[in-house]
Amino acid sequence: MTASATLLPAVVRPAVEDRGWLSSDHCAGPVLDLLGALGWAVVDTPEANVHATSPDGRVYVGWLPEDPAAWKRGIVWQVRVQPTEGDPWVQEFGPYTPAEAVAGFLTALIATPSR
Repeated sequence: MTASATLLPAVVRPAVEDRGWLSSDHCAGPVLDLLGALGWAVVDTPEANVHATSPDGRVYVGWLPEDPAAWKRGIVWQVRVQPTEGDPWVQEFGPYTPAEAVAGFLTALIATPSR
């Protein structure tokens, strides 16, 4: 059985400029804006690295664009979590991960504090 083209749903493809955030611009703004708005302690270093800690002290986020050890491991973002129960864990993101993706990850993490 074949369907005529008029019966098929239209394929929606966003314009390329609508997907600009899919490639990293190496900017920490979306993450730092999110954490600052949530009242996290945010400290920057003279080397341009930024460290943020959640109000309860259980989550650390590092933006490490000038950290040689981070670059050697191929990361620029580090998220460390110390749960009240269970083992601590770390999630790292490379230099080509858009800050919007890291912000989305953190938003999901913060939205479900009991997990």
